[in-house]
Amino acid sequence: MSSPNIPELSIPELSLVALVGVSGSGKSTFAHRHFRATQILSSDAFRAMVADDEDDQSATPDAFDALYYLANKRLSAGRLTVVDATSVRREDRAKLVALAKQQDVLATAIVFDVPESVCRERNVAHRDLPAHVLRRQHAALRRSIRGLRKEGFRKVYVLSSVEEIERAGIGYEKAYNDLRERTGPFDVIGDVHGCRAELVELLGELGYQVRTDDQGRSVGARHPEGRTAVFVGDLVDRGEDTPGVLRLVMGMAESGDALCVLGNHEDKLVRALTGKKVRIAHGLGDSLDQLANESEEFRAAAKTFMDGLISHYRLDGGALLVAHAGLREQYHGRASGRVRALCMYGETTGETDEYGLPVRHPWANDYRGSATVVYGHTPVPEAEWVNNTICLDTGCVFGGKLTALRWPERELVEVPARREYYAPAKPLGAGTGSRPPDLLRLDDVLGAHIVDSRFLGRITVREENAAAALEVMSRFAIDPHWLLYLPPTMAPCATSTRPGLLEHPAEAFDAYRAEAVPSVLCQEKHMGSRAVLVVVRDAEVGKRRFGALDGAGGALYTRTGRAFFADGHGEAIIDRMRAAITATGLWEELGTDWLVLDTELLPWSAKAGSLVRGHYARIGAAASAAVGESVAVLERAARRLPGELEELLAAQRVRADNVAGFRSAYRRYCWPVDGLDGISVAPFMILAGEGGFFAERDHSWHLALIDRLVEADPELLRGTRRLAVDPGDAESVAEGIRWWSELTEAGGEGMVVKPMRPVSRGKRGMVQPGMKCRGREYLRIIYGPDYTEQLDRLRSRKLGRKRSMALREYALGLESLARLTEGEPLWRVHEAVFAVLALESEPVDPRL
Repeated sequence: MSSPNIPELSIPELSLVALVGVSGSGKSTFAHRHFRATQILSSDAFRAMVADDEDDQSATPDAFDALYYLANKRLSAGRLTVVDATSVRREDRAKLVALAKQQDVLATAIVFDVPESVCRERNVAHRDLPAHVLRRQHAALRRSIRGLRKEGFRKVYVLSSVEEIERAGIGYEKAYNDLRERTGPFDVIGDVHGCRAELVELLGELGYQVRTDDQGRSVGARHPEGRTAVFVGDLVDRGEDTPGVLRLVMGMAESGDALCVLGNHEDKLVRALTGKKVRIAHGLGDSLDQLANESEEFRAAAKTFMDGLISHYRLDGGALLVAHAGLREQYHGRASGRVRALCMYGETTGETDEYGLPVRHPWANDYRGSATVVYGHTPVPEAEWVNNTICLDTGCVFGGKLTALRWPERELVEVPARREYYAPAKPLGAGTGSRPPDLLRLDDVLGAHIVDSRFLGRITVREENAAAALEVMSRFAIDPHWLLYLPPTMAPCATSTRPGLLEHPAEAFDAYRAEAVPSVLCQEKHMGSRAVLVVVRDAEVGKRRFGALDGAGGALYTRTGRAFFADGHGEAIIDRMRAAITATGLWEELGTDWLVLDTELLPWSAKAGSLVRGHYARIGAAASAAVGESVAVLERAARRLPGELEELLAAQRVRADNVAGFRSAYRRYCWPVDGLDGISVAPFMILAGEGGFFAERDHSWHLALIDRLVEADPELLRGTRRLAVDPGDAESVAEGIRWWSELTEAGGEGMVVKPMRPVSRGKRGMVQPGMKCRGREYLRIIYGPDYTEQLDRLRSRKLGRKRSMALREYALGLESLARLTEGEPLWRVHEAVFAVLALESEPVDPRL
């Protein structure tokens, strides 16, 4: 039992703290002095919540039901929880200890053992409990004090006077497994199993300088750049030099150059060395024989080292977790016998395979944690990423190889085994099968949820929008292995007040100037459909990198994730783009074997032909026929009634001109195509490649590469005309306006104005990634032939929701690309992709 004379009571940062004492002993005052109000669960407060009276003892059962429920929720969320109740009876404390064990946290008891007279005096002023109640509580407390540790409390502090209570303070101690302040870089090394020669070779490959003693034995290693080695356990057994491995790793650990977690083989070897009865199998006898040739001093040091190993470590701000057999997210940072066992042995199904070995539960397939889990224990032929986890036991002792993961680079470094040291119970990799990363699951996105974006913070997806996205994604989307990114919607510039115009680029330039954006890029707006193009160097890359088993060389899909073509035209376009990338040498230049590009597919009718021909064409034909007949009738009538119908006839002739403009505008979006003849692709951003998050790079970088692609295949690929503008320079702005006027007067759709740096922040945060400024005649397609006669009404259009959607979708698209290039599992990429699709169902005027 801890001494009550120390001024500070040391409590684990994550624990359940039980304040134990008679009513009036000072527990509540102490609690409010040392803990946050949200951390304290008071039985009195819960009685008051249940019965409106904290002294109503009849409400006690319901009050404690609520208290235990909330305590369970807090501990499950990893929050310190303080229970302020008398807890003088063993059965009451047993419930708290059981709750702590259930949540794999430590239980601490702070006992307020003050004289009964003090409690009686305080109760007279506060609640005036009967004297026999206080005597009973005090007697129960005295009987309990000595047995609190046996009940399961890891720490017990007894405060035996009012003065000690006043003098005591609270300090917090980190869990042994909490090394989040250690940010690396790290080199995580898989199961060594006594293979000292391979370990020395691997350390050399990683850049470590191995130290030897005067007998030529490896006794330590240090990296000149300050990297730290982290061993996943199972250093011992089966191999030819367990003492040599221990000597090297112990030296590295002692000098601060290495960390090591506990493996099941170390645990068993320690028990054997301490004389406990263990079954000599699985290479344990080899280790015992080899250690028998070492000095007693070395054996004692090795036993102490292995006995002190921790079950798992949380590193790099919590981004990296290392455990021998892996660990589900709910146990990260927890401390209990169950967590220790899971870290050493992993999870099994309770069955055995044909080799008599336990069947491992595929926990990694269901893993959804944000921390990367690196582990070993179960030999695999190749280290593979599965849902942000990776197993580094590649069976060195069985003749495989010894593998390390460089962190945060996520690079694998391997050396082959020099021979098979130990025959495996089953062939290396047997029964493991292919373990592709899981795709998005229903419970990942069901209902309202929040996606954390590094560019715009937390983005909420509403339940009704998620349901609509599920419908689209499950019924219409392409093979999800290829669905890596969805482009955002784009907001128009502020509404113009210029005569006859609804949009004008001056408003875009003004907006970016107000946000202190130094340079913008004006790009012509193509008369096509937004298209995402994923291109891999060959089908094997698609299978290896994305888990795509369809043998395709990539994908071409719409901004809602649907395929553009039901025939082979999509594959032909992908093949042509691959050839252009190869011809320009971009695979080598960008260091990748896959690329994601943001493009425009032309003509519009290639995707929306039925819409153009079936909807807009019918509108134009019907309107043209109706207004033509109306003009003819009015002209005949005007000849009979000269001067009386001129105003009406003039209005109809204006309407006829508007309809003609409408038909002329939509015809530009619908030209005949035959196979790929007539189809063009206009790329404007190279978004991502292996290890390359290119979406943040300056637009000039993108366009320089795209010009080379266009030059490689000018028949299919179309360049994008552009003009750089300084929003703060009046002459430059005037040039941008003149360019827009030339584009639109020549029949073009308009232009998009973008910050030259795609991810730009202004005075009020992230600025719009682009604003579209559409021409007067093109807007007839959107708003109808006579929209120019309705400008006063249309100028009241609300743009706030559209702008908000554009920013959120843009941030989510960047997030999906960032997760993709950082090697996160596909379900994490899809989480952000799905959110873009969900936002598309928000109620926003589609004409904006």
